[in-house]
Amino acid sequence: MNTYEHVSHTFDPVFDKNAKILILGTFPSIKSREQHFYYGHPQNRFWKLLALLLNDSCPLTITEKKDFLHKHKIAVWDVIESCDIIGSSDSSIKNVIPADINSVLQQTDIHAIFANGTKAYDLYQKYAFPQTQFPITRLPSTSPANAAFSLEKLQDNWKVILQFL
Repeated sequence: MNTYEHVSHTFDPVFDKNAKILILGTFPSIKSREQHFYYGHPQNRFWKLLALLLNDSCPLTITEKKDFLHKHKIAVWDVIESCDIIGSSDSSIKNVIPADINSVLQQTDIHAIFANGTKAYDLYQKYAFPQTQFPITRLPSTSPANAAFSLEKLQDNWKVILQFL
């Protein structure tokens, strides 16, 4: 039986003062929560996609992923601090408490914010934009649930981030 569970984000945003772009997801999947890091589901194409776009090797460990993000001036976080959710289903999200996106923006030199998927975009527009007044660009989700987008099609859409790095 699928039931709602109130879950809080258990790991921090990844950024340093040199970050140029911020990539926002919705909320960590069960696999990501288990690993205590972003995009932890083995079928999620986030890390593979960034490695291809940036012509770099794909990071495997959390330390390698953090170093990769810092090296390429990318900040990563989620729009939601806590919510009610069924499993990893973004479509089930309710009772949202948004993350304080401004706290990252104030400590960085972010030039652009990108949403990893429509749900992240919609949640940002509803909860974060009124506080940040910083526009966001919607990109197709790297989630395995977004089967309509091949890795090549994701690359075509995500290459827009390169102009800000």
